[in-house]
Amino acid sequence: MSTKVNPIPVGYEGATPCLCCEDADDAIEFYKRAFGATEIYRITMPDGAVDHAEIKIGGATIMLSDEFPEHDSVSPDELGGTPVHKMIYVPDVDAFAARAIAAGAEVLEPAKDQFYGDRSCKLEDPAGHVWMFATRIEEVSPQEVVARAAKMFGGQTF
Repeated sequence: MSTKVNPIPVGYEGATPCLCCEDADDAIEFYKRAFGATEIYRITMPDGAVDHAEIKIGGATIMLSDEFPEHDSVSPDELGGTPVHKMIYVPDVDAFAARAIAAGAEVLEPAKDQFYGDRSCKLEDPAGHVWMFATRIEEVSPQEVVARAAKMFGGQTF
């Protein structure tokens, strides 16, 4: 008997980041302590390397693994940083950031109110990944965001 399969699994409707870490086991434990992550599952190779793991931070699914240079999978440390920032909304960004900082996250930008209606912060985890966390504090239309940005930065509106 055949069962119809959902072609897009629930919880994977948007982009799903896949993070490469120098030590995925340590990264998973950090994400649990700092970000309140829950581990969904982990596939470990015979040598102990994490081939694939999935965690949830809030409603966001995050995939991660150890480095596998032979498959072009390297960590931010190997690359000298990361150009990609992950953004997740949380109910209380100040409390969230305080817990993450206490667990060892580095503050790149402290939590502050933004012109686009969020209170947000930017943190770097010990694996070198950059995260932005925010709480919506004001509903602002796209047109108002553009107008505020033009006023703030002296640019033009579109």
